[in-house]
Amino acid sequence: MNRESTEQQNPTSLIDRFNRRINYLRISVTDRCDLRCVYCMAEDMEFVPRSQLLTLEELFRVGKSFVDLGVRKIRITGGEPLTRRGVMQLFEALGELRGLDDLTLTTNGTLLGRYAQALKDAGVTRVNISLDSLREDRFRRITRIGDIHRTLAGIDAALKAGFQRVKLNSVIMKNRNEDEIHDLVAFAEERGMDISFIEEMPLGETEDHDRGELYYASHQVLAVLQQHYELLATTETTGGPARYYRIDDSDTRIGFISPHSHNFCEHCNRVRLTAEGRLLLCLGQEHSVDLRRVVRANPLNDEPLHRAIIDAMEIKPKGHEFDLTAKPVLFRHMNVTGG
Repeated sequence: MNRESTEQQNPTSLIDRFNRRINYLRISVTDRCDLRCVYCMAEDMEFVPRSQLLTLEELFRVGKSFVDLGVRKIRITGGEPLTRRGVMQLFEALGELRGLDDLTLTTNGTLLGRYAQALKDAGVTRVNISLDSLREDRFRRITRIGDIHRTLAGIDAALKAGFQRVKLNSVIMKNRNEDEIHDLVAFAEERGMDISFIEEMPLGETEDHDRGELYYASHQVLAVLQQHYELLATTETTGGPARYYRIDDSDTRIGFISPHSHNFCEHCNRVRLTAEGRLLLCLGQEHSVDLRRVVRANPLNDEPLHRAIIDAMEIKPKGHEFDLTAKPVLFRHMNVTGG
């Protein structure tokens, strides 16, 4: 991938009305997944009809338009993005874009054994892998149907492929997996990986648990870790909302993504594209623009698409309003939003 800066290639930048520069796009390529994680989706999930999804060519068109407008980082998400048929052609096309500095992937790891090397060859720089437990029975309980050995094999394949960084993402829930915080960090440190702990986000109804009762705040995770490690706060960033600490005498970074306890909206630099073409301006709000309509109404002209993206910045809200006790929560599940 060519690392020339987009801002050098094109002076156009996406600035919202709160003077935040938007340089990060998350693209969901599917709402489907081969797991059913309890905090992400319903057990009996109704998925978007495939006919309503953007084609891979349309997804690339939107991604390229964002890069033309100053976006320097694209993350591919889902659902589980590697279940999308033919998705490697999207990675390969995005990996060729001039000015895109960072092409990353969020995955559950189950298919990395097959795709890790091809992803690296296509230009993917970093991979985030969801792992909430190292215990086989507990992993199955959280994912409902998952086999931990497939995810562990995927982690090994990603490390072997040699991405710039491989990071674990762990959602900690009270009385479910908070006793594994130290074990998860030790697992990451032994392999030279980063790890981020994520507070559960109230997206979509869940019949599995009460989010308020299982909520485990970032500062609680930090307190547990400080019993075992000398942690050094750092200003490092990977372009997202995580706040990082370094373990003394280690390359491993520990991140905290804290939408409840440490709201990160003030510095928000990202927007999300859902698999059916809705541009979500905020994770926790419903402000959106239908880019599928724009793309399909103008198959040979990208100018209307550019204009729709620029205009969308005017409705990006100041921040989310997550409330674990409020009813109803946003009905949009995480797999629909893009993880």
